[in-house]
Amino acid sequence: MTKRILIIGAGGTIGRAVSAAARDLGHEVIAASRSTSPAVDLGDEASIDALFAAVGTVDAVVCATGSVPFKPFTELEVADYRRGLESKTLGQIAVVVRGVAAVADGGSFTLTSGILGGVPIATGAAASAVNGALDAFTMAAATGLPRGIRINTVSPNVLVESPGSHRSFPGLIPVPAAVVAQSFIRSIDGVETGRIFPV
Repeated sequence: MTKRILIIGAGGTIGRAVSAAARDLGHEVIAASRSTSPAVDLGDEASIDALFAAVGTVDAVVCATGSVPFKPFTELEVADYRRGLESKTLGQIAVVVRGVAAVADGGSFTLTSGILGGVPIATGAAASAVNGALDAFTMAAATGLPRGIRINTVSPNVLVESPGSHRSFPGLIPVPAAVVAQSFIRSIDGVETGRIFPV
């Protein structure tokens, strides 16, 4: 069955890969980012509302966006954690909270956290806090979403396409964005909910 899929962060490495995988399956992809029309800023709830109003009803929403500071623990300030939480965690949570009415019965949300939610690295304390919060939110939100709407989170390893970050993830095997994209397809087209999909 063809689905209308809203992909927020469609211009990023993961967003592009998910868009390509979804289109290959015949789905309709609606790309959204700060530079599209309509544009969306996950730090602005009015912007999120405007996006859903413009797009109309969708079968699935994918969030592949948000940034987190990477610094040694002794250099991280509370403001760094706050910035990461506001950008990656609260932004994606806002999409779910504000977007429920726009998702069709039996539709889905798929968020993006990351391997650092369960695997520490030297500069990743803020990222671990942010990703762990998203994973916990997903498990809890799945128990309360109405109309059979599902929610899952994809938790990818460092990407092959980000070679500058590889040394910061010692012993972890980088994954191609195209492989990560298949976990988003699993969430969009599958039946699972409240799950964290490590890649």
